[in-house]
Amino acid sequence: MNDESVNGKTTKQQSDKTGKRLVILGGGESGIGAALLGKQKGYDIFLSDGGKIKDKYKQALIENNIDFEEGNHTAEKILNADEIVKSPGIADKYEIMKMIRAKEIKVISEIEFGFRYKGNSKIAAITGSNGKSTTTALLFHICKTAGLDCAMVGNIGYSFAGQIAEAPKEIYVAEISSFQLDDIDTFKPEIAVLLNITEDHLDRYDYKFENYVNSKFKIIQNQTSDDHFIYCEDDEVITNKLKTISIKTNPMPFSMKHEIRNNGAYIKANQMMLKVYEERISMSIYDFALKGKHNQYNTMAAGIAAATLGIRKEKIREAVKTFESLEHRMEHVATVRGIEFINDSKATNVNSTWFALESMSKPTVLILGGTDKGNDYSLIEELVKEKVKAIVCMGIDNKKIHAAFEKIVPVMIDTKSAGDAVNEAFHLAAKGDVVLLSPACASFDLFKNYEDRGMQFKQAVKDL
Repeated sequence: MNDESVNGKTTKQQSDKTGKRLVILGGGESGIGAALLGKQKGYDIFLSDGGKIKDKYKQALIENNIDFEEGNHTAEKILNADEIVKSPGIADKYEIMKMIRAKEIKVISEIEFGFRYKGNSKIAAITGSNGKSTTTALLFHICKTAGLDCAMVGNIGYSFAGQIAEAPKEIYVAEISSFQLDDIDTFKPEIAVLLNITEDHLDRYDYKFENYVNSKFKIIQNQTSDDHFIYCEDDEVITNKLKTISIKTNPMPFSMKHEIRNNGAYIKANQMMLKVYEERISMSIYDFALKGKHNQYNTMAAGIAAATLGIRKEKIREAVKTFESLEHRMEHVATVRGIEFINDSKATNVNSTWFALESMSKPTVLILGGTDKGNDYSLIEELVKEKVKAIVCMGIDNKKIHAAFEKIVPVMIDTKSAGDAVNEAFHLAAKGDVVLLSPACASFDLFKNYEDRGMQFKQAVKDL
């Protein structure tokens, strides 16, 4: 976007360079990215984090002469903002947010801020309650295999705004959470992917599922007839919502239950059939690098998005065959004395654990537990009956897990560390069994985050 004068009025970019005060709440990956982009575009930046900022982020702020504070939110330095970029992790219940809302200061998310400066680049944005990281990483792998100038950004790791500031690309493959969508205004991806919607994070949505559904659907709110909407037609929450709204974008559904006649994909007789305008792809599901029914959905979604970006079928096929799954998501760790250990620490809700169990073909020792988010364990009851021989609880408070499963699982053991959980599971498993860490809970009772939980699990397996 160039600075220019139109009919005597300055354009948006030029007005941004007049020292507009931008306050950034949160000094994590997204906050630092927004700060770097804001500094580059001439904003007067102040960053505030109520906790401790990591050393690498602090260094970036100091090197770029960006004013910041940590361990506190100083109201007078925040409430004089023209605009606020808020970290996805900061809820409206916090006192500083109540003060900001009372003053009616405009609050946006980092993806909204980055969108202003993306230029002519394209965005493929992926959201859903489960599978977004895997689908995002797979689509990025397809784009890289096809030789496109692309970056993987958003909820999966690297800040969208930071990427634009430091190394702009022609295509951004972005994992987008509901929290990031809550504070968008103009953000519009050329390709929007909605994988599924199940109950999650309801504590942030007044415990109303409809509010969470509406948040997910914001991914298409600004799309036009030039854009594309890829969604799962087998997900009743999505299809019911689509009956109540009108969309301007081009629908591209995917399904395992019936054939898709127009643009989209389906699986029939173990073959993925994909059609995007003139491109046709047929591929056996046995050639997919990602195994399990849920990953067939993820692969269809990524395949449609790739074809929509103009990637040829040969490259899509090659990439789908060669993709390696993400760390902490159904990650094979090791086989010890004939017992396979799988790290699915990223399964922080019951639906994720359902998908993990659904893909198990061997007797399973399941490691469950952590910070409960209002879990309904009845959702996995049938799969637990069918596939799980023992449950190892790993958490401070395991009463709810015991209440849900002690009548249907013969062995249940409580542990309070990854090392103990792995050792107990190892003794309970036999040759040919799987030990699956798929906690269905957040990690904050015993660990820093799900990555820390997964790393400690993997280390404990190696220690065997």
